[in-house]
Amino acid sequence: MKEDEDDFLSHNSDIQSMVDRFEQMLNKNEVGFFDVHAFEDIIDNLIDKKNISKALKAAQIAFQQHPYSIVFLIRQAQLQAASNQIQKSLELLSKAETFEPHNPEILMTRGNIYSQINDFDNAIKSYKNALKCSDDKDEIFMNIAFEYENKGDYNSAIEYLKKSLDENPENEYALYELAFCFDIAEKTEDSIAYYNHFINENPYSPSAWYNLGISYNKLGLFEKAIDAYDYAIVIQEDFSSAYFNKANSLANLEQYELAILTYKETFQFEQADATSYYYIGECYEKLEDYQNAMVYYNKSIKTDKNYADAYVGMAVVLDYENRLTEGIHYLKKGLELDNVNPDYWYIFGEIQQKLGFYEEAELAYQKVVEYDANNSEVWLDYSNLFYEQANEIETFSIINEAINRFPTNAMLHYRLAAYNFIFGYVAEATKDLENALSLDYSKHDTLFEFEPKLKNNILILQLIESYK
Repeated sequence: MKEDEDDFLSHNSDIQSMVDRFEQMLNKNEVGFFDVHAFEDIIDNLIDKKNISKALKAAQIAFQQHPYSIVFLIRQAQLQAASNQIQKSLELLSKAETFEPHNPEILMTRGNIYSQINDFDNAIKSYKNALKCSDDKDEIFMNIAFEYENKGDYNSAIEYLKKSLDENPENEYALYELAFCFDIAEKTEDSIAYYNHFINENPYSPSAWYNLGISYNKLGLFEKAIDAYDYAIVIQEDFSSAYFNKANSLANLEQYELAILTYKETFQFEQADATSYYYIGECYEKLEDYQNAMVYYNKSIKTDKNYADAYVGMAVVLDYENRLTEGIHYLKKGLELDNVNPDYWYIFGEIQQKLGFYEEAELAYQKVVEYDANNSEVWLDYSNLFYEQANEIETFSIINEAINRFPTNAMLHYRLAAYNFIFGYVAEATKDLENALSLDYSKHDTLFEFEPKLKNNILILQLIESYK
């Protein structure tokens, strides 16, 4: 090992000596000779140092001294492209192609340049031409997949990523990119079928098991997800992401104590971060162990003072403990960090409503509606805000606006029926209740959850019975 290290250091020292000699040559405007390998090392060294102009000069001199080494024309083209000299780089590639028309590096470089200028179709064409004369096909398939991703054609990207994995099943980057494409294309079931097939051929791939777990998790198949993560962990004991995702699945199954232990297992393999601490705190919150929930939300904030979810988590815990005024402080901090988060505004509105600060609550609910147009539930609380104030006009205005937006939402119709019964508009209430029952009979108990006294209304009970 020591000998290898010494050889490495010696080699680097030799390269640096050559680079120094080349730079002295440039400064003195002299022409010195270097062999092909020396020039390649000099160019690589200058590129590593981000000295593109000198690297280009080295490639030009190298080609003058070694005019049959096409590699230096290709390097010039690559460096011109890096300097955004696209036309020059393409001309250099055409010149190189006259010497070696089937050189895959020329075709790959042309594909990279077309990709750089967002000419994705020509990039794909160049890469496909490179496939015909290259043995390193898995990388080329991946490049083609990336161009299809750039075009938004994720189905084609998936096909080429599969081809890449057929060539090289150990290409983990392709596996993760494939997971991304399946997700964007909303093909979760297809991803499960593919990963199961892949695992049959490559049963010891921890990344395949891990991505299979993610796919099962997305479909709510948490037990299967946990099994997949367990296989990934058996194969790779220090796979911290598998532990973390397994913990998420356990939490989704409401196995909070086991989820906490599993989150903590990740700390054996990587430093605890704010997200892990937050999720542990959330599990303690679900267990109604508010003291430990606060401890871990605090740890999350100490790890990352800008972790907004942890501040909001503390506010929720303080709400449960009826310490609303303390909770508002943390909630405001969360909103300072993320003031377009509809969930934060929703919680803020609920707490302000509990404190009797109706104007602040109204503003918060308006923010929820603004930032999350598909949230139908907020309209129930929004209208209830005015109902609590006995503001009949605004109560009906808000709930009717909600129904205009979500005409098939049974919960909104049940609430409108409740308001009409309470305010004495029996004919309208009857019609609204019939609409609600037609839309979703199973939710009729929400009427009584909102106002238990309605259980004494014979007309309501008869209507419900008639729709049974």
